[in-house]
Amino acid sequence: MLQSSESSTQTIATSAAPTLQDRLREAVRRSVQHLLSMQAPEGYWLGELQADTTLESDYIFYLHVIGESEPARIAKLANYIRRYQLSDGGWNIYFDGPSELNATLKAYLALRLAGDSASAPHMIKARQRIHDLGGLERSNSYVRFYLALTGALSWEYVPAIPPELMLSPRWFMVNIYAMSSWTRAIVVPLMILYALKPRWPLPEAITDHETHGLFRDPSVPIPAFAWDRKLFTWRNFFLIVDRLLKIHERLPWKPLRKLAERASTRWLLAHLQHSDGLGAIYPAMMNAVFALVALGYSPEDPLTRREMGQLARFEIEEEDSIRLQPCLSPVWDTAIAMFSLQEAGIPPDQPALVRAARWLLERQVLTRGDWRTEPPCEGGGWAFEFRNDFYPDVDDTAFVLMSLQRVAYPDSGCLREAERRGLEWMLGMQNRDGGWGAFDHNNDSKLLTQIPFADHNAMIDPSTADLTARALECLGRNGWSVSDPRVKRAVEFIKREQTPEGAWYGRWGVNYVYGTSGVLRAMEALGLRNEACCQRAASWLRATQNPDGGWGESCATYDNPDQKGKGPSTPSQTAWGLIGLLAAGDPDEAAVTRAVRYLIDQQQPDGSWAEEAFTGTGFPRVFYLKYHLYRNSFPLYALARYLRLLNDSHRAHTVRPAPQEEFTGGNGNGEFS
Repeated sequence: MLQSSESSTQTIATSAAPTLQDRLREAVRRSVQHLLSMQAPEGYWLGELQADTTLESDYIFYLHVIGESEPARIAKLANYIRRYQLSDGGWNIYFDGPSELNATLKAYLALRLAGDSASAPHMIKARQRIHDLGGLERSNSYVRFYLALTGALSWEYVPAIPPELMLSPRWFMVNIYAMSSWTRAIVVPLMILYALKPRWPLPEAITDHETHGLFRDPSVPIPAFAWDRKLFTWRNFFLIVDRLLKIHERLPWKPLRKLAERASTRWLLAHLQHSDGLGAIYPAMMNAVFALVALGYSPEDPLTRREMGQLARFEIEEEDSIRLQPCLSPVWDTAIAMFSLQEAGIPPDQPALVRAARWLLERQVLTRGDWRTEPPCEGGGWAFEFRNDFYPDVDDTAFVLMSLQRVAYPDSGCLREAERRGLEWMLGMQNRDGGWGAFDHNNDSKLLTQIPFADHNAMIDPSTADLTARALECLGRNGWSVSDPRVKRAVEFIKREQTPEGAWYGRWGVNYVYGTSGVLRAMEALGLRNEACCQRAASWLRATQNPDGGWGESCATYDNPDQKGKGPSTPSQTAWGLIGLLAAGDPDEAAVTRAVRYLIDQQQPDGSWAEEAFTGTGFPRVFYLKYHLYRNSFPLYALARYLRLLNDSHRAHTVRPAPQEEFTGGNGNGEFS
């Protein structure tokens, strides 16, 4: 009898064990609840945007220049920098990455400004690592530019960035509007600084001997100025121009200099308006403050103080440290959060959605900015940040339009008009090759990448597969078909960009898992999920899935594409892989189930996910990002999408169709409390 009783107890326990679908519903419910709890009262979502320590290093230099280097503030920034020093003495530019020269140089100089002794063991290791990585001579142009501003380095080591560039007409091959929007915002203040050449000396404790000691071999020419072996190349052409400009710089009479300085200053002052700082991005904003100070605006001037205040908003202060964000991402975070919550089935008139929609509608950019299209199109896009009227972008605009599509907004006329203008603007930004870039139209002059100051690897803004996919997904969800010539050209561009393995490169997310997932979402929205290219992509995703069911990929894939699809699993990248498979495959296949189990198993009790890896991309090979909301929004979307497909499949196989009601993740009535 005892044995029978034990058997009965085991049977009851087994029958009570939650099924995968039970666990799935609970995971979605908790994720929805967690994401809703993160919404600001105004209606937006804003996750931290984390980058490498170059931001804190530059910020210490910036505080030194403007004379606001309070010891306690500097100490907290230095604490944060020291925390990320690697065992070999260097600093990296993404989680788990190797030491990188520019990050290590900046950290070393910042810590010296913070008062760390050059003879301290961690500084000796840092200096040795700088030499191992090639020395100051191999640093990028912006590191050398900032050192020249201190007088510690000759301007001969810096690529010429003369303000006369401002006078180049748009039809000329080199002009500021042929450069990407972010390069434009970074470089125009540098033109002013290059012309005025202010000097902000380092403290006496940091001698010229010490800074020159950061060269591995001062007798060797700067590699950035090394000639190509082949005589006639664009690189050699621009190096000749650079030398001529430096000769011109030494002349006592520069006929166009005053005119160019005035043009640069006018551009700068105009672009400080209608924006939360120049370009609303860190390096441009810091350079703008430097330029204002060089132009004679004191740090106490209301204009300078306003720009400094905008930059200070990027600070995140904790008890013993301060870290910096490169910008703020509320529009982007809000659109993705809304879209994920909608997939989870929250009602279209849910107050959280309506508040978010109202907040987004108030931020549509209706004025003309720096972008230019042929034929001209009116404003209608959305920017990434709180306010950045000169630079709306295609990615944000497409995601916002998709997030607004399922909201029951009280003023439907206002919503429809905003959607109309947004779609028209996005369509107007389509490039001649059929694809889309981010901020500019036909911004694809590759010869500009050979300019000596183009070593940040983002001189232009050409069409990319991930941005083109986002625009196509938006069009597909709005009822556009492949019979439309614009859609057809974009699909052709997408197909040309596919790698031999079946993946797509991710310009704005890490990396091929991101790009592939985005394209598959777009193709599904257009009814093309069964195309051969999609099935090849799905096969690639299956082949790169990790044994634990997840996907992972390192920022190292931008340097070494052979590593595509390889790396420890992360929640955000697993979500992208799962979304891609669901778009092109069968929700009942084993690879899908394994990915779902991985995400459910990795979820934390509060409904969130933990992730250390950087899965966002600023400038490939140069600057990477960690979007703290990615690890929560995308897994929610992936799991909710899977559950919706399961429900649809179940309904399709029942003799008596179930009532059509959306999964709410809660009690079935759209309640999430």
